[in-house]
Amino acid sequence: MGYWEFLVEYLPKLANGAVMTVMVMVCATLLAVAVSMVFGLMRLSSHFAIQGAATVYIEFFRGTSLLVQLYWIYYVLPLMGLTLSPFVSGVLALGLNFGAYGAEIVRGGIQAVPRGQYEAALALNMSPFSRMRRIIIPQIYTIILPPAANLTVELLKATALVALITVVDLMFVAKQINATTWLSAQVFGTALIIYYAMARFALIPFLRWLELIAARKIGKA
Repeated sequence: MGYWEFLVEYLPKLANGAVMTVMVMVCATLLAVAVSMVFGLMRLSSHFAIQGAATVYIEFFRGTSLLVQLYWIYYVLPLMGLTLSPFVSGVLALGLNFGAYGAEIVRGGIQAVPRGQYEAALALNMSPFSRMRRIIIPQIYTIILPPAANLTVELLKATALVALITVVDLMFVAKQINATTWLSAQVFGTALIIYYAMARFALIPFLRWLELIAARKIGKA
């Protein structure tokens, strides 16, 4: 079978798998962003219990394998009475894992804001919540977006792992096609191109646009 004939027959199936990959990535990214903000702020808390809980979470998810976390959520939680669908399990594992890395990015971004900004907000008698929401958080986006964008690209590539728990994503479809055709070069070569196209021509331009918007809002562009 020539490559053109292969594309005509199997590209629609691979495209459907790519749609599922995008869905997993988007949901996991939203979860990771929420987790990053919450635990990044908790890491800066003056309360030992809050800071300790955030530290334990971050170190656990950064220090253990994402694949093991994925298997644990999908295969072990049902033994404890909590059964999750493959899609939810994949999103949860990816979101919690990358959220741990993102929390450290958020913490670093907040600490990078000049000390004078804190002092000015304090002089205006702003509450800690208002100080963080109105003064500090808006300034960290230009700091955290470049490393966060890199982390998002890594998350896109990591979505391939969800095929191992039967999520019908791009990699799952590619493995199914390869198992019936043994056209490994065509199958995985095409999957490679699709992953690259999603990252290079969709995700990366979008993330760069976000960086530009953030820079304009604080007068840096």
